[in-house]
Amino acid sequence: MNTLVLTAHPNLASSSVNRMWFNALSTVEGVTTRDLMAVGGPEMQFDPAVEQALLRQADRVVLQFPFYWYSSPPVLKAWLDQVLLAGFAYGPGGTQLHGKELMLVVSTGGPAESYQSEGFNSFSMLEFLAPFQQTALMVGMTYLPPFVLHSAMSRDRTRLNASEPVLVKYVTNPRPGQSAKTTVASLAVGR
Repeated sequence: MNTLVLTAHPNLASSSVNRMWFNALSTVEGVTTRDLMAVGGPEMQFDPAVEQALLRQADRVVLQFPFYWYSSPPVLKAWLDQVLLAGFAYGPGGTQLHGKELMLVVSTGGPAESYQSEGFNSFSMLEFLAPFQQTALMVGMTYLPPFVLHSAMSRDRTRLNASEPVLVKYVTNPRPGQSAKTTVASLAVGR
């Protein structure tokens, strides 16, 4: 399986968890990693032909990002707007992503219990990530259950470091989940 990991962190060098994940995934055979800020630069400009060629080669596409104002950082939105074009991803002739898998790998600053109807953020992570699920459906991809690490800004380095092998195993697992309705994968890492 060829896996393409697109990391969308505003400043990957200053990140602890997302940088650790990016570095770990970069060493895995069959996984291609791209730091979208490094690729697109401060202007967040992408070459659609290059990005589309990488997508064609991938069986699984992983969008890795910190949860950023209830969505992804702007660089991921810029990439989606410039790469998932009519005739490639949707519309007449837009079948290039059909049958591929889409997986999200997300870190949040808040604890898991804050992401529920009675919690601080009023909605679950699955609800917040629904636009990505709809994007996958729109372009003919299979949406896999997301991997979410809550409290990523924690000072508990043991817990944060423990997320790395769990994440790598999840991303490279041929069957990480049978349904997008399953529990968010990070619960195996703990809170």
